[in-house]
Amino acid sequence: FRAPPPVAALVNATAAHGLEMDDTHDESITHPGAVVIATALAVGSAEKRSGGEILAAIAAGYEVMARIGPAADVANMIERGFHPTALFGGFGAAATAGKLLGLDAAGLCSAWGLMLSMAGGSMQFAEDPHGTTVKRLHGGYGAHNGTMAAQFAKLGIDGPKQAFDGTYGLCNMYGQTPQPEKLEKAANARLEIHNISIKPYPCCRLFHSTIDALSETTDGMTLAPDQIEKIVVGGPTIMVTQHLMRRPTSVMAAQYSLPFTLATSLLKNPHAYESYAEDQLDDEAILSLGDRVDAVVEDKLDDAFPAHFGSWVEVTTRDGETRRADVLDSYGTAACPMPDDALRDKFTGLAATVMPDLDPKAVFDAVDAFPDAPNADALVGLFARK
Repeated sequence: FRAPPPVAALVNATAAHGLEMDDTHDESITHPGAVVIATALAVGSAEKRSGGEILAAIAAGYEVMARIGPAADVANMIERGFHPTALFGGFGAAATAGKLLGLDAAGLCSAWGLMLSMAGGSMQFAEDPHGTTVKRLHGGYGAHNGTMAAQFAKLGIDGPKQAFDGTYGLCNMYGQTPQPEKLEKAANARLEIHNISIKPYPCCRLFHSTIDALSETTDGMTLAPDQIEKIVVGGPTIMVTQHLMRRPTSVMAAQYSLPFTLATSLLKNPHAYESYAEDQLDDEAILSLGDRVDAVVEDKLDDAFPAHFGSWVEVTTRDGETRRADVLDSYGTAACPMPDDALRDKFTGLAATVMPDLDPKAVFDAVDAFPDAPNADALVGLFARK
């Protein structure tokens, strides 16, 4: 059904963030696609903007979220319990919506200033085994609030002009060692939308290098679990402080649990969302193997985070053999990108679970034609209920 742009953005961004399969901008530790693209399609459709205008607005939203992270010292921020996608997403959405609404520089600053008073997002879900559904909403909150902030600014409602670098702006309020100069773009630097990681696995982005390393140490996930004595993972501090829950009782908690993720990846299918389904949560084989997983802080990987989500895995077998693999940039990162065919296969598989009658080729054709499309109708119409 049709809904006003803030509501459409809320619903679609929540859905896009709801499977842990959305993209990641590593250096800002955010998932910009869910927030920004949902906002762009909602506002762009309502305003009858062209495909090219919508794509430019998407690039702008990515740019804002990506630059805020380093400026606000995101690695320390997440350690202190703030969820970056929730905290930064509204500002990216405000930029996207503001561009499509025709805001000038002063209007955009007002939108960001208005958004500052709506910003938030706690990592408490990371240590709660059940009450984790709120994390799905973090993309939706940003899309909704950022769209609303831009609409308010369009109406002439004023907001503080230093939302990021003011005395009580985002960087100083939430950052331990803020560097607001990083808000500025380096000369000749490419747009941040090109520095995106795509997830092949439906779990926390932090675990993707770990899954790749586990595959390497277990001969492509073929080593029998009963031959494994223990699995030790080395990675950034956050892996130890926020991701060692051993008895998750919700799908979201399982996707954020390193022990569960490695166990289900080895025993089931690391690419399948169903590996984290509710009927897997009390699987004794998964839980038993997960109890043999532990993690330690690796200083070099801690220093490289968040520009690189690297880790190493050591598997010790029952006969005393130790196997180790180190992965700095996992499959799907900008340094090791997924090919187009893999992206299309990922879309086709996910869409088939909810829209079995959808023609994937029609979607691919509409996406390819989108830069020259007069509006978003052809693309959006493929997903609208007939």
